Amino acid sequence: MTTQDAAAEAAGSGTTTDDGIVVRGVTRAFGAVQALAGVDLEARPGAVTALVGPNGSGKTTLLLVLAGLLTPDGGEVSVAGHDPVTAGPAARARTGWMPDAFGTWDSLTAREVLTTFADAYRLDRAPSRRRIDELLATVHLTEYADRPASVLSRGQKQRLGLARALVHDPQVLLLDEPASGLDPRSRVDLRQLLRRLADEGRTVLVSSHVLTELEEMSDDAVFLSRGRTVVPDTSHGVTSPGDGRRTFHVRALSLPALTAWLDAAGAAWRPDEPWTAPTTGPGGVLVEVNGDEGAAALIRDAVAGGVPLVSAAPAAGALERAYLTLEEERR
Repeated sequence: MTTQDAAAEAAGSGTTTDDGIVVRGVTRAFGAVQALAGVDLEARPGAVTALVGPNGSGKTTLLLVLAGLLTPDGGEVSVAGHDPVTAGPAARARTGWMPDAFGTWDSLTAREVLTTFADAYRLDRAPSRRRIDELLATVHLTEYADRPASVLSRGQKQRLGLARALVHDPQVLLLDEPASGLDPRSRVDLRQLLRRLADEGRTVLVSSHVLTELEEMSDDAVFLSRGRTVVPDTSHGVTSPGDGRRTFHVRALSLPALTAWLDAAGAAWRPDEPWTAPTTGPGGVLVEVNGDEGAAALIRDAVAGGVPLVSAAPAAGALERAYLTLEEERR
């Protein structure tokens, strides 16, 4: 399949290759080790896509290929409409890359690090300096702007690495374990920033082992195992972001009243853990709904039906449950 064919196929499936990522059958070996054995992936503009898989599944290798730092042995890749191998400069000009460990020149200040990368991208001096000030404020490093990078903590260096990835205002962001070393407040800031960048129409691909945070920010998920794209086992209600269906944890003062109403309404529900249904008392269940609109309708109808609801919120752990099916496969 040519790059043009991949682009045409993606266009037919609704993916905008000019601004997104399309990967078809990518392979990459390191000697006898087959790191990528046929990866297919699409990450769409305006969405945060989670890249999930066990250690050794090929996530970092794939991100390095997308960043143009590794040449694939086979397959086709399009990043923001460009092949990172045959059109490397054009692809890199539209791609922001943040590795899992951001090395710095310790003798340079945070501002000088960003200025060096801005100059490497040949950005105009005056606008780039204003953008650097904005980015330092965004990642809460303004007070450290003119201090040597050697005084920065690991978390602060991670935030500087994120600013570096954004210095040239890229359309595509590739982030490998971006939350590593961040404190809780910085993790919240990161989630909000990535969500805002996606809402602006950018393509954001994030690899992380902090699955609860990925689930909170991501729209889609791609799973890797043994160097291949895989579909997790969904036989136990595992869902991933972007599939239209969501699992909500619904709790009421009377569990029997809740389950009786759900049965009468024909709603798909299941226990949140092994249980024997009580005859009285509070409790909760997991309910499958059709996105946020379905959840709103469920809450409205349940209240109208006299169910004493206490809470209804997205159930955490869908990505984690999907990940565990990959772990079972790996073992």
